[in-house]
Amino acid sequence: MSSAPNPLRQRPWARLRGRLFHLYFLLRRPMTLGVRGLVHDTATNSVFLIRHTYVPGWQLPGGGVEIGETFVESLARELEEEGNITVLAAPVLQSIHLNKQATKRDHVGFYLIEAFRQDGPKLPDHEIAEAGFFRLDALPEGTTAATRRRIAEVFGGEPASPYW
Repeated sequence: MSSAPNPLRQRPWARLRGRLFHLYFLLRRPMTLGVRGLVHDTATNSVFLIRHTYVPGWQLPGGGVEIGETFVESLARELEEEGNITVLAAPVLQSIHLNKQATKRDHVGFYLIEAFRQDGPKLPDHEIAEAGFFRLDALPEGTTAATRRRIAEVFGGEPASPYW
């Protein structure tokens, strides 16, 4: 008695071809994901900003989502690395943006964090030149346009832009 072929099983060539197409699209159309956090101290109405050693301007902390990380795990790691900040409650996703400045395939998840603990001030290192909390009405000179837009979207009622 011969058994009928399994219609769900691919032949070796079809399986290999599928893997090759998948590899081609990964190489041809890679997409990067990042996170940024707006850490808001409600008691002082201030936000946490950083100034990198390798790009100009004050900006929101954050970075790339690593393989195997969720957005929230990445955000928690970046806040710890860039600000000695521990997230104490789930951050609130505010918006997702296309960052055309980096590449045409870079997307950024933007979160609001209001429950946190900072274990000590962030001291300068090879990546972070300066970091600190700044009142919303006294942001430092050189705060990037994107950072100002995100703050205006959260606290000023501005509509969220699809672009970073």
